[in-house]
Amino acid sequence: MEAELMALAATGATALVQQMAVDSWGHVRDRVALFFARRGGSEEDVIMGELETSRGELVVAMEAGDEQAASDVQAVWRTRLRRTLLADPAAALELQAILNDLAPQRGNQQVADVRNTISGGVQHGPVIQAGNVGSLSFGTPPGQD
Repeated sequence: MEAELMALAATGATALVQQMAVDSWGHVRDRVALFFARRGGSEEDVIMGELETSRGELVVAMEAGDEQAASDVQAVWRTRLRRTLLADPAAALELQAILNDLAPQRGNQQVADVRNTISGGVQHGPVIQAGNVGSLSFGTPPGQD
């Protein structure tokens, strides 16, 4: 059972940190703060402040390309979730419900490592970097009919 709780804590921390970087963060922050507050982890507004501080640290780390600092933010919340779940194993159901609610949002996001290099002089057309492009048409450049 402890291994399952540790895996859930790791998954929860990963999802939490991923959500810190999206527009729906406020909703997630409120649910997570309530989750911890119900278990005596502090008052809800204190936890919200801690989550916002972590989000600020994450944003700075991402902008600076500091992967270690971003990992540190995740480690803090993984540890906190682990301790909460060990103290109250029944909390796993609520945390899993939160993660399940986030699943559709996470499922729509595609993660890909893309590197494009453009070379060979001047480019006379649009350059698009995307993970997925539906039907796209630019037409014929002038003078090349």
